[in-house]
Amino acid sequence: MREKTELPPNESQTYSSGNSNGPPDLRLVHYNDVYHIDASSAEPVGGAARFISLMEHYRHDDKFKGQSDLITLFSGDAFNPSLESSITKGTHMVPILNNIGTDAAAIGNHDLDFGVRQFRYLASKCKFPWLVANILDPALGENVPIGNCKRTHMLTSSNGIKIGLIGLGEREWLQTINSLPPNLIYKSATETAKELVPKLREEGAEIVIAITHMREPNDDKLAEQTDGLIDIILGGHDHYYNHKLIKGTHVLRSGTDFKQLSYLEARRRPDDSKRWDVDVVRRDVTSAIPKHEETVKLVEKLTSSLNATLQKPVGYTAAPLDARFRTVRLRESNLGNFVCDIMRHYYSGDCCIMASGTIRGDQVYVPGPLLMKDIMNCFPFEDPVVVIKASGRNIWLALENSVSQFPALEGRFPQVSNIQFAFDSSKPAGERIVSATIGGEPVDMERKYVLVTRGYMGRGKDGYDSLLIESEGGECEEVVSEENGILISMMLRQYFLSLRVMGKWKNWGNAIHRHWDAVSQKVSTSHPHIAPGPQSPNAKSSTKNNKRGWDDWTPEKLRSRRASVGMREESDAESSDQEGDDHEAEHEVEDLDKELQIMRRVVRKWSRIAGVQCHCGDELKEGEFEIDWTKAIAPRIEGRIVMVGGEMPK
Repeated sequence: MREKTELPPNESQTYSSGNSNGPPDLRLVHYNDVYHIDASSAEPVGGAARFISLMEHYRHDDKFKGQSDLITLFSGDAFNPSLESSITKGTHMVPILNNIGTDAAAIGNHDLDFGVRQFRYLASKCKFPWLVANILDPALGENVPIGNCKRTHMLTSSNGIKIGLIGLGEREWLQTINSLPPNLIYKSATETAKELVPKLREEGAEIVIAITHMREPNDDKLAEQTDGLIDIILGGHDHYYNHKLIKGTHVLRSGTDFKQLSYLEARRRPDDSKRWDVDVVRRDVTSAIPKHEETVKLVEKLTSSLNATLQKPVGYTAAPLDARFRTVRLRESNLGNFVCDIMRHYYSGDCCIMASGTIRGDQVYVPGPLLMKDIMNCFPFEDPVVVIKASGRNIWLALENSVSQFPALEGRFPQVSNIQFAFDSSKPAGERIVSATIGGEPVDMERKYVLVTRGYMGRGKDGYDSLLIESEGGECEEVVSEENGILISMMLRQYFLSLRVMGKWKNWGNAIHRHWDAVSQKVSTSHPHIAPGPQSPNAKSSTKNNKRGWDDWTPEKLRSRRASVGMREESDAESSDQEGDDHEAEHEVEDLDKELQIMRRVVRKWSRIAGVQCHCGDELKEGEFEIDWTKAIAPRIEGRIVMVGGEMPK
C-alpha cells in the first residue's frame, strides 16, 4: 500500500486560463533540461530523489483519486553536459528518466553530444519515445528524423482522451554540434507543425501539444505563426521558468536541473470550440520535499559505479603535464597549450584563450596512466566551452587583463592557442602587452576573430569585460552559447577515446569519428602522439602489501601500480552498472594517490623552506612506454607567452 504524500510546500498557481471547476479532464507534468541527479546546496535544491517524491505526490495522492492518470512530458537535454555524463556518456540518466514515469520526450542538442549512435543506444533503453519532426536524416529514409526519433506520437489518457504530440527543434543548435551525420535536412518548425498537426487531428487528437527544444523567442514565433493550431507548447533549452498565452496557445518552459516542474490541469471548454482551459502550477523542488527512498538507493548505486570508474585509466601521457598553480598562473604550461589546442580545433576557431584558474590540479601529472579522476579533478568546472566573435581590439584588451595582476597567482593569467604575445610586467596594468599575433600575423584591431573560450569569461568574469557577449551588455557576438557548449572534461574524454587502439567504444559512430580524427591530427602537430608499445607483463599486476620499501616508489613501479586496474573497456561500458572485477586494484590506486598527495604536500613545504626549486621530470624514453591499448600524448611548450620585462617570482 502506498503511503499518502503531503501537499508539496511552496506550490504556486502561475496561470489559469478560465474554467477551473470540477476535476480536470487531463493532468500533466512538464520538465526540461536536467543534468545532475544529486541535490545542490542552494534552494531550490532539486535532485532526482526529491523530484520523484514530488512526482509520486501528483501521481498518487488521495486528492487526485478518481482523476485521470498523470501524463509526464520532457523537453530534452538529459544525457549531457555534466561531470557525471563525462564518465557515463549519459547512461546514468536512463533509469532516472524511466523512474520519473516520462511518457514522451523531445530530443535536445546535448542528447547528441556523444554522437547519434550513442543517443540511439540510450533511447532504446528508455521506456518512452523521443520526438523531433523537423530535423531529418535522409540516410535513414524519407522523412525519418535524426536518431530514428518519431515525428509525432499519440497518447491516450486513462479516461480515453487522445493527446497528439509533435516534437520540434531549432536550426541554431544544429550548427553547434560537431558529431552529426552529413546532409541533415532542417525544416521550419512552423511549416512542419502546419503540415503534421492537422494529421494528428484527423487521427483523433483532441488536444495537441508540441514538445520543443528551442529558445523562447522561437517558441513564441511558433505560437504566433500557427494561430492557435497547437494547444500547448512545452519548451526546453532555456534554463528558467516562464509562461505565456499567445493567440490561445500556452507557451511554457519549466526551469532546469530537477529544480522545478510544471503541473498542468486541462479542462474542456463547455462550448463547441473544442478548446481547453489550462491551469499551470509552478513547483520548486526545495529541501522541504522529502526524498524518495528508492531513488536515494538508485542514486547511491549510480554514484558508487561512477566512483569505481574514476580509478580507471582513460589515457596515457609520455610527458609530465604541469598543472601546478605556480606554473599555469605565471607562465605557459604544456597542459594549458594542449587543452587550448583541443578547444580551438574542436570548434575550428581562429584562437583560444583560457583563464588559468580553469586548471585546478596543482600538481605535475607524471608520465604514465591518466585516470578518469585526474581529468575530473583538474577540470571540475561545469561552465561549458563557448565560441564568440571578438574584435582584435577586444582580444588585445583581454590579454592586457590576463597579465594585469602579474606576478600575483591570479586565475586570470592565460593559456592560449594560435596566439603568441610578449608582455612587460614592469609597465602599468593595462599597458603591458608589447606585441601579439594570431595565426602568426599581428593582431588586426578591427577584424572579427572566432575565439574559443569558457562561458565564465564570456560573462566577463575575472576582469574579462572585453569578452562580454552582447546579451550580457558587451560587444562580442555569441556563436556557441553556454547552453550549446560542452564541458572541457567531456572534450578531453572524447579526445582520449579517439586515441584508442584497443577496447574501442562500440557506439563511436562515423560522424564523431571523422570529427575527432581531424581534431587529433591537428593537435598532434604541436603535441605528438606516441604509438603504443608492447604490453608489459607486469602492467596489471598488483603490488599491494603492507610493507613497502623505497623500491616500490620508483617511476616504473608507480606507473605499473597506477595501471594495475587495467584500462576502461569502452566496448563493455554501456551500462552504468559496470563496476569491474578488480576492486582490490581500484582501492590500491585510490590509496596510492592519497599517499602521493601527502608526499607532494610534504615535499612542497620542505622545498619552500629549503629554497629548493622543483622542476618537471623527463619524458618517457623509447621502451618505457609499455601499454598497448592507446597512443600516448606528449604536450609541448612552444613559446606562446613570453615575458620581456619585469621579474619572474622565484
